[in-house]
Amino acid sequence: MEPFRPLSGFFEAIRNDGRIGINHIGLYAVLLQLWQEQDFQNPVAAFSHEVMIAARMSARATYFKCLNDLNDLGYIRYERSYKRNVRSRVFLLYCD
Repeated sequence: MEPFRPLSGFFEAIRNDGRIGINHIGLYAVLLQLWQEQDFQNPVAAFSHEVMIAARMSARATYFKCLNDLNDLGYIRYERSYKRNVRSRVFLLYCD
């Protein structure tokens, strides 16, 4: 059975990165699920409240901290939409 390359690539990248915690991993997994649901289109388009529910995050501060951490550490590229009716875009860098 062939491994799921985007997830395997992410786990390989974070293997020795002590800054990544379980919330980061859960958030990344949800983003991969959305990527799959959106026919593997990169970037993933998502509303924060949808991702927070799927990632079991109830605090917006935790969600944005983890998302910005993943962005700042180079695991994703996050383009926030400041409009309530427009989804933000998240580029998954290990999905190519």
